[in-house]
Amino acid sequence: MVKRKKEQQVKDSRLQDYELVYILSPEMTDEALETRVNGISEFITTREGVIGAMDKWGKKKLAYPIKHFLEGNYVLARFKMSPARCKELEASLRISEDVVRHLLIRVSN
Repeated sequence: MVKRKKEQQVKDSRLQDYELVYILSPEMTDEALETRVNGISEFITTREGVIGAMDKWGKKKLAYPIKHFLEGNYVLARFKMSPARCKELEASLRISEDVVRHLLIRVSN
């Protein structure tokens, strides 16, 4: 039992804290929005990430038009993940048509 806890701590020490804010298209239905948020959460967890919090801020007005949209659905995710896997996440968000804009930052301890 003690050995397992040590293995878990070693595994978690390689994971780093991240915050991801992303804006989804305002034209999405509530079902599609929920599906997309769950898809991003699943992407993180299937790649050995651990989600701490997922906050949906709702639809807000943008400061300036992005991709001809004047508003978007904001979501904040706090999670732990290895840096190599975060590059995969960013690539996935970049090519997604539903994601209007995203910002992924590493949170220092």
